[in-house]
Amino acid sequence: MSVLLRRPVLRYGSYAHSIVYTALLWAAFTDHEGIVSVLGWVHGIGWIVMSLLCLAAVKRRVIPPWLGVMVAVIGGVGPFAGSIGFYLEERRVRQRTRSPRPAVEKVS
Repeated sequence: MSVLLRRPVLRYGSYAHSIVYTALLWAAFTDHEGIVSVLGWVHGIGWIVMSLLCLAAVKRRVIPPWLGVMVAVIGGVGPFAGSIGFYLEERRVRQRTRSPRPAVEKVS
């Protein structure tokens, strides 16, 4: 279970969920009823799995609470919120771990 609670696994799971949701919207708007029923189930089960994994990750302090809320609460309606949240969190972590550049003095 600890392998599933790593940031990259959760991030790519969120991205995959967004892709499934995009395909579901496309199928719904283009009247592909057979695909809609399959993708609807995949989206629903995917949301439940992602919600449980993200709540466990929040409990273990792998991801911040706001990101868990984005995935678990808002992700049921639009999983893009969770994907955007993972992107913003990764960007924040990268900026925090980046070493500051030394000030450069211009000498004439």
